[in-house]
Amino acid sequence: MSHNVLTYLQENREQLLEKLKEFLAIPSVSTDSSHRNDIQQAADYLVTYLQEIGFKAEKMPTGGHPLVYGEYLAREDAPTVLLYGHYDVQPADPLEEWESEPFQPVIRNGRIYARGASDDKGQVFMHLAVFEAYMKTEGKLPVNVKVCLEGEEEIGSKNLYAFLEKNKELFSADFAVISDSGMIAKNQPTIVYGLKGLAAIEITVTGPDHDLHSGAYGGAVRNPIMALSHILASMKNKDEVVTVEGFYDGVEPLSEDERKKIAQIPGEDFAEATGAPETVSEKGYTPEEHTMARPTLEINGIYGGYQGEGTKTIIPSKATAKITCRLVPGQDPKRIQKLLEEHVQKTAPKGVTVEVKKESGSAKAYKVEPNHPLIQKAAESYTKSLGKETVYVRMGGSIPVVEWIDDIYDMPIVLLGFGTPEDRLHSPNESFPLDSFDKGMETLVYYWEKVASK
Repeated sequence: MSHNVLTYLQENREQLLEKLKEFLAIPSVSTDSSHRNDIQQAADYLVTYLQEIGFKAEKMPTGGHPLVYGEYLAREDAPTVLLYGHYDVQPADPLEEWESEPFQPVIRNGRIYARGASDDKGQVFMHLAVFEAYMKTEGKLPVNVKVCLEGEEEIGSKNLYAFLEKNKELFSADFAVISDSGMIAKNQPTIVYGLKGLAAIEITVTGPDHDLHSGAYGGAVRNPIMALSHILASMKNKDEVVTVEGFYDGVEPLSEDERKKIAQIPGEDFAEATGAPETVSEKGYTPEEHTMARPTLEINGIYGGYQGEGTKTIIPSKATAKITCRLVPGQDPKRIQKLLEEHVQKTAPKGVTVEVKKESGSAKAYKVEPNHPLIQKAAESYTKSLGKETVYVRMGGSIPVVEWIDDIYDMPIVLLGFGTPEDRLHSPNESFPLDSFDKGMETLVYYWEKVASK
């Protein structure tokens, strides 16, 4: 069976790439209301394609941008997979940094360049193209499929959790597959078996009710920027250990098996990749262990006072900082936000008032057993198509929908991604390697057949 499907994909490669270009040409920017019609057009494109393949498909209202639902349920003897992806994209700004138009896809140097090429239209399209190949050659799919393609991922999927919960039976399946991630290097098979959670706060420190002359009032009132700096400096020590009381409570220790798995991953030269003079990680852990499997606390932004050229001798009225924590299993985002708030209030010096805003969009960490049969079949499929042993990683990033699917459905989730570190997600000149396009579809063909064989 796989031979016929792979032959179809090879013989129809150019036509499939043209279809992908049509999809990428739709500027489905979810954050910009001026692209509301483009969002609808992208959803319509997916519904039409799914119907052409042989799925039942429709646009479903969510209270925001529509969700595309499709289903192929023809095999009583086969498992059912829930395929999640998203069709919305980030804004293309700054436009002047693009070498070609962001919504006029072009192929050069073995890559297809366009906004959404990797995140996530290109990877969504690969699944649909494989389904098309099966239906054109075999007249059926080896598994039952439910498709959930949303239009709000780039703006926090604000309507998705409630929608999935309300329509729990509709989206129920034996397991889920998500291709919204990548490999640690081009053509290096990579299984992501863990994701970090997320908790965020914003701290605002207020002193006087207006900016003051620093000569007239310096030494008489507390400077909010200095007070904020004191609070922030108290949150982490020189060994990169977070000093917020209770922060590490419940954190699962890294097992020796996991440390071995992480050590086997081809190492990234962090200094070269980032331009930083050297790496700094939590005492007792390698940089790879810290980024993948230990919690972090980072200051994402700090502002207050005069920002212009030259000097303005003031004591500012207020100062603000934004903080995010990447969490691991055993840490609850709401509890972490509460601990951070308590720490801020406890360490705030006299002479200022402090407000802590607990940001929305938090998520729990997710981790699946790497030896789960569905994970092992994915690893074998990767290796068969790419000719290399699969490595297992935990990502430092967060994908909230993974935690939501786990919470609502309690089903295994397979992160089957084909992006590469060079794809420039969310940046100008986003692209996707044609190697990933070809080998990724081959991987999917092998995977569906392995899953169907039980």
